[in-house]
Amino acid sequence: MNRTIGVTLGNSGRRVGVLRYNRDGTRESASFEYDTEWLAAPDRFRIDPALPLVAGPQFHKRREGGSIFPGAIADSEPDGWAAKVILRDHAKRRALAKAAGEPHPALAGAMDFLLEVDDFSRVSALRFRDESGIFRRPREEGGRAAPPLIELEHLLSASRAVETNTETAAELAYLRGRGTSLQGVRPKCTVLDDDGGLSIGKFPSVQDERAVTKAEILALTLAADAGIRAAHGRLVSSDGVPVALVRRFDRVDGERLMYLSAATLMGTTAGEPTEHTYAEMVDTIRVFGAAPREDIEELWRRIAFSILITNVDDHLHNHGFLHVERETWRLAPAFDVNPFPDKLRELKTWVSEETGPAATIAALMSAVPYFGLKLDRAREVLGEVEAAVARWRPRGSELGMSAVELDDFDDAFEHDERRAAQSESARHRVPAVPKPRTREGDVSPASG
Repeated sequence: MNRTIGVTLGNSGRRVGVLRYNRDGTRESASFEYDTEWLAAPDRFRIDPALPLVAGPQFHKRREGGSIFPGAIADSEPDGWAAKVILRDHAKRRALAKAAGEPHPALAGAMDFLLEVDDFSRVSALRFRDESGIFRRPREEGGRAAPPLIELEHLLSASRAVETNTETAAELAYLRGRGTSLQGVRPKCTVLDDDGGLSIGKFPSVQDERAVTKAEILALTLAADAGIRAAHGRLVSSDGVPVALVRRFDRVDGERLMYLSAATLMGTTAGEPTEHTYAEMVDTIRVFGAAPREDIEELWRRIAFSILITNVDDHLHNHGFLHVERETWRLAPAFDVNPFPDKLRELKTWVSEETGPAATIAALMSAVPYFGLKLDRAREVLGEVEAAVARWRPRGSELGMSAVELDDFDDAFEHDERRAAQSESARHRVPAVPKPRTREGDVSPASG
């Protein structure tokens, strides 16, 4: 099988290059080539740091467990939940076709999965046009790729059927496109919010033992309280079931924004034997950052927050960047931040090579010089984050979490690192307020 897919950018479908795919038996390969007009454009930029702005095909070296596509393209590949829906849908349709004596090919490989993601709701601004010039829109006949909130109950029901292996062909057809545009293992879908903006609907899993969706919105709320630029999230009810609704930040006023995972911008590859660190991310921000000082401090604030809420699923695909212009990027809003009360307190992304995976305030404070922060400023930021996290119970109650639901997350918020943060931030030197100067005969405002 050989395919040549056009790679375009944004709503206008501006041509960037072509993606060539070859499959011979079980062997797959892919290459990307920039379009000559893109290379000549004054506003051109590398869609992936691993793809320099040069003419000719560029091949991506695949590692075990990784994608055959460059990171910028792989960032929108389906995995986890999306891959499960796609595989179940194809298996069901093949079985029905076989029973009817009709042909129905199996999924051939990575390109089939990539093109199963609906164009309308695909993450980031890259789009893929097939050989017929069509942007792929896999969904059931006459349906909408991103349904309105009123259809949440139907989406939830179909998703639970997939989780319990009781789904029908109609339910799988309904989830095509809607439930295959987002990465991650938990059940989710793309929906249109009340104002028509794209949002992610995250459903409770049938295997959940805690109020996971409520806790994610609590974490996003606390992150904003802590001065972090976080994705906007809220809870909505679907037939009494709490659904976390998180606004897509790669869409602004209907326009698609170019997004890369931190893994892609940092040039890491799945299957690499080494761990990665926030210190490396700092280096990446210094190279590509449109506002490096602000983003590096923001990153430090986010690490402090993750430590204090036990957000230990902080791998590099749970951090990202939005394109600004040419070769510059900004940290995307924080997303996928969750408290894990039953997990080992170790970060997926280490603070530095010296600290290892330790999710501790001591590890974070040891890296203050590398982040370019003054010690007193680091303590001040830490105090702001800790003060926000300290309000987790009342904030959870405001979101409708019961006392029992809050108790389930106690270990994620109440631990020695909170006390360490309080102790460290207490060493912040608060500048003394100078007494007002007065001339002889004047009355000081302090004494008046």
